[in-house]
Amino acid sequence: MHLVLFFTHGVSLRTWVQNGSLEREIALYLRLQEKGVKVCFVTYGGRQELDYRETLHGIEILCNRWKLSPLWYERLIPILHANALRLASVIKTNQINGADVALRAAQIWHKPLIARCGYLWSELADLEGRQEESKLAGQIEKKVFSEAKRVVVTTPIMKEYVIKHYVLAPEHVLVIPNYVLTDLFLPMAEKPQAKRICFIGRLSEEKNLPALFQACAGLEVDLVLIGEGPLRASLQELAKKLGIQVRMPGNLVHNLLPDVIQQSAIFALVSTHEGHPKALLEAMSCEAAVLGADSPGIREQIVHGETGWLCGTDVQSIRAGIQHLLGEPELRRRLGANARRFIVQNYLLDKVVGMEYNLLNEVVREENP
Repeated sequence: MHLVLFFTHGVSLRTWVQNGSLEREIALYLRLQEKGVKVCFVTYGGRQELDYRETLHGIEILCNRWKLSPLWYERLIPILHANALRLASVIKTNQINGADVALRAAQIWHKPLIARCGYLWSELADLEGRQEESKLAGQIEKKVFSEAKRVVVTTPIMKEYVIKHYVLAPEHVLVIPNYVLTDLFLPMAEKPQAKRICFIGRLSEEKNLPALFQACAGLEVDLVLIGEGPLRASLQELAKKLGIQVRMPGNLVHNLLPDVIQQSAIFALVSTHEGHPKALLEAMSCEAAVLGADSPGIREQIVHGETGWLCGTDVQSIRAGIQHLLGEPELRRRLGANARRFIVQNYLLDKVVGMEYNLLNEVVREENP
């Protein structure tokens, strides 16, 4: 069986390295290879992508080694990578941004397409006020979802929305959640820093970080933010204005994240909305006491008072949540232990590999009855 995965538009292996996600992103495909699936990655990087061949352990890298402009490379992908696409059993998307390119290649080579999305591009753009982008994303989603052999989303709520909004048959849409590398994201025996709060993610508007900063003003806490994004400069200015201690070291490679989480008393994610937040799940796997906003994508992962603590997205509610958790070390311990148990029961890599492998076999059988 041959699987060709199309990267998100404009994304390369180098992008995954720079944002620290390479190890996490490739784990599924390395395991699929162990099951006999030949995997090819279609990326938007140049010839330097081939430098990662050793890291990918046999996954074939299909990149822009001709130094074409991004526009021409995108247009010519079905021809440039014809050999791999001709042999493909299934073509799959990593996200919807760029799924139209994958769909065109699938149609040219008469291959089944699995349209996978970890978040709804149109909904995110709309929530962030990018109306033109949201309109374009909606058009691509409608076309890709209707013509794909299967649609894969990460949560039941996303499935319900996609079925209703794009009028799809329920059996056409599957839920395959994000996985957690539980052997990497482990609890730590040593006690964390009593006043440290950490956040991992993109420094962008939907993460509601200014509210988190304001909630910490006047408290004796040490904030650590891992990630990059457009709000970095404004957050640094806000920290100075509020007089709070914040460290923002940028992106870290994936295997360094557990140390940051394990050394923190609280992991905070107070976004106004999320898809299926990987960083939150990884923090829960480390037995962190998580403070999450009672907002879409977060509330579905946290049982308040059992596997984490929910708060509002406003400053007062976030502050109250921080103060309550910092003042209750036994509660933090209990929440963390329950959170780890929840992750192991639901988001093991083995479980997701099995779901992906079964889906691939199902699609191939339907194509070759």
